[in-house]
Amino acid sequence: MSNPGSAKVQGLSHSIISLSSQRKGRLKTQLKAYRDDIQELPDSLADKIGLVASLISHSKSSNTTKGYYSAFMRWKKWATSNQISERQCLPAKAINVAIYLSSLVQNSQTPSPITQAFYGIRWAHSLISEPSPTDSELVRNVFEGAKRKLAHSVHKKEPITPLLLEKIGDIALIGLAVMGQNLILNMNDHGFTVVAFNRTVEKVDKFLANEAKGTKVIGAKSLEDMVSKLKKPRRVMLLVKAGPAVDDFIQKLVPLLEKGDIIIDGGNSEYRDSNRRSRELAEKGLLFVGSGVSGGEDGARYGPSLMPGGAEQAWPHIKDIFQSISAKVGKEPCCDWVGPEGAGHFVKMVHNGIEYGDMQLICEAYNLMKDALGMNQDEMANVLDEWNKGELNSFLIEISRDILKFKDSDGKYLLEKIRDTAGQKGTGKWTAISALEYGVPVSLIAEAVFARCLSSLQEERIQASKQLKGPDTSKYTGDKKAFLNDIKDALYASKIVSYAQGFMLMREAAKEFGWKLNFGGIALMWRGGCIIRSVFLGDIKKAFDKSPDLSNLLLDDFFKNAIHKCQTSWRKVVATAVTLGIPTPAFSTALAFYDGYRSARLPANFIQAQRDYFGAHTYELLDKPGTFIHTNWTGHGGNVSSTTYQA
Repeated sequence: MSNPGSAKVQGLSHSIISLSSQRKGRLKTQLKAYRDDIQELPDSLADKIGLVASLISHSKSSNTTKGYYSAFMRWKKWATSNQISERQCLPAKAINVAIYLSSLVQNSQTPSPITQAFYGIRWAHSLISEPSPTDSELVRNVFEGAKRKLAHSVHKKEPITPLLLEKIGDIALIGLAVMGQNLILNMNDHGFTVVAFNRTVEKVDKFLANEAKGTKVIGAKSLEDMVSKLKKPRRVMLLVKAGPAVDDFIQKLVPLLEKGDIIIDGGNSEYRDSNRRSRELAEKGLLFVGSGVSGGEDGARYGPSLMPGGAEQAWPHIKDIFQSISAKVGKEPCCDWVGPEGAGHFVKMVHNGIEYGDMQLICEAYNLMKDALGMNQDEMANVLDEWNKGELNSFLIEISRDILKFKDSDGKYLLEKIRDTAGQKGTGKWTAISALEYGVPVSLIAEAVFARCLSSLQEERIQASKQLKGPDTSKYTGDKKAFLNDIKDALYASKIVSYAQGFMLMREAAKEFGWKLNFGGIALMWRGGCIIRSVFLGDIKKAFDKSPDLSNLLLDDFFKNAIHKCQTSWRKVVATAVTLGIPTPAFSTALAFYDGYRSARLPANFIQAQRDYFGAHTYELLDKPGTFIHTNWTGHGGNVSSTTYQA
């Protein structure tokens, strides 16, 4: 019994009998892929197969088809001359096609030969229903790069090798100070190809010849050269000094980039600048990311904490790079998307503010151990080593222990030789200013900034120490071991307040700008790689995971109970420091905040009465909230006019 399907296929062959032998062969090959479907057609549709063949044969004009065929044959000739077997010509490998297109650039003055080759190879693969290598990212990038190069510059011949093609940059990094170099090497370690650029080009050559020697890092001689070596969408990261330098580079990059390309600012930029840059670049079709980078030089090299925010469309294109190079806690990367516009830099600013607070608290604990208890540095180092095994386990406690142990080349402790004036770069100050702008009582961070300001008045302090009197003794005479434990508890309780205030500020900024911040996620980002990393941050994440709308960390059961346990010691430390005349501004302000926050009624009613008395600023009554009242406090009749003095 004859097979009706075979008759249909035979009919198909008759329908293309009038075509040239070349085209006939191609059509048979193309339609062969549909043989089973043809056999299943009902008889009433069998006569339509010829029409299908006819339409396919006319899908390209004869000249276009000839051009594609010629382009494909040129590819085949080149391939066989380079020991590529015929079987690898069709279907072809992406790397071979990429090398072929690159070789054409050497002998071309216009993009036309590259364009013909690209579409000729694609056409040939479509005839046999095979995936085309022209759809691969590698070949597409070579094709686009070749067109751009030939269209915009006089071509300079250079040898084409597979190694050259592999060096298509995943990301570019501008700024080769130590942080930039280490971040590049970190990316290289994780399999990403980085294009390195610096305003001083000699620094690029030096970096490639030394630290980056033997890596896949590519140098760039100019911004144009750098951009030409990047995959699309292009990702350009800036690690330059915050301020005008960032705007200057952005201004130069904009004409070189295309819609959808990404500019990442990884410096310590002010978040309002990031808000502005995000909006300005969005108008040009470019994606801006402002990312906090924490962890110092070692963090950049081996795993920083990264806090990216800005245009969320950019996140899928940078996520793999950022989460691969970031620090890990278990398998969790210390990096996630923070929020829109300047959210990433705002969170980094608060991180730095908390860092100021943590450092000041440890500094005060050190001062109490040294001055009140008369401990030597070895003893203090041993105490910090013990503290680092419990709830105070953190990077800053760890390095503080090491600092206390460190001896100079002369065998003496280095710490006592260091001038007691603390510098600052401004991010702690920015945190305090933002807190004032949004009306959030971030008192501990502000006090930490002021403590550094006071330290800078060294000459004045030396003179004042000779004239201003304090308590007769500065030594603690009680149970020293018990007091050491009190200091530990005071440090822990004050640290909780510092973080509580930082998260209060982030919550207020989120309301102000409409940011949806994941506070638990932020705590996780800080658990590793960064300066404030500590075991304590895991408890913060748990608190926000349990209650995402938690208004204050102090109200979480874990932290509430921790402070209840510590507060007797905390109060004792502050009171003892006051009695001995030892300054503890951070311990003291943290305790004052705690007592103020837990007060149902504060004496602010007295301030309102004063303001109304001298300035007619009005006040509200307890039983009439929302109604503002002014009183004539002098009792002489008439209303008191508001003066120009505002308080």
